Amino acid sequence: MNQSVSTADYRQNLRREMRRKRRGLSEQQHKQASQGLLRTICRLPAFKKSKNVAIYLASDGEIDAKPIIDLCWSLGKNCYLPILHPVKHNRLWFMPYTRRTRLHNNKYKILEPAEVKQPRRPAWAMDLVLLPLVAFDPQGGRLGMGGGYYDRTFSFKQKWRQGGGTKMIGLAHDLQKVEKLEIASWDIPLEGIASDKAFYSSK
Repeated sequence: MNQSVSTADYRQNLRREMRRKRRGLSEQQHKQASQGLLRTICRLPAFKKSKNVAIYLASDGEIDAKPIIDLCWSLGKNCYLPILHPVKHNRLWFMPYTRRTRLHNNKYKILEPAEVKQPRRPAWAMDLVLLPLVAFDPQGGRLGMGGGYYDRTFSFKQKWRQGGGTKMIGLAHDLQKVEKLEIASWDIPLEGIASDKAFYSSK
């Protein structure tokens, strides 16, 4: 059997399984998970020290990061949401997100800022990036949706010493944890994974 094909099949099957699991959670379970995630994030030095935070609006059963956004606003931190780059394939821009930001659905039906003319912040200038994922392992390995948007946008972290200071932490329901993920050469290393139950450091 072709190893690359079997690995690709495994990843796709795992994506389907984990997306089904998180979509199967009740509204109450989602609320409890988001509060558990908030408690996990609040304890992290990377969050406490950050001023400019890239984050996301949940879709497809992803763990809800809205309580973290509300906390960032109350603490005076700057929040940024990813938007699809209008020219470069599979790249992201990051736009400011405030209570007054108008949102619309992108081609994936994910909410993003509608106004792209306001000043955006480069990926390398983020202090902390909180990103969604589909599956993870306790060593900090991450499986995304397969589009490679974050891996391409933050590829500088594989080239620059310490990634220019940008910290990246994946957010997930604890039920998305697997024993071990096979990491591809293009996967951007994370500082760890924060779930509703614990923080799994990659160090």
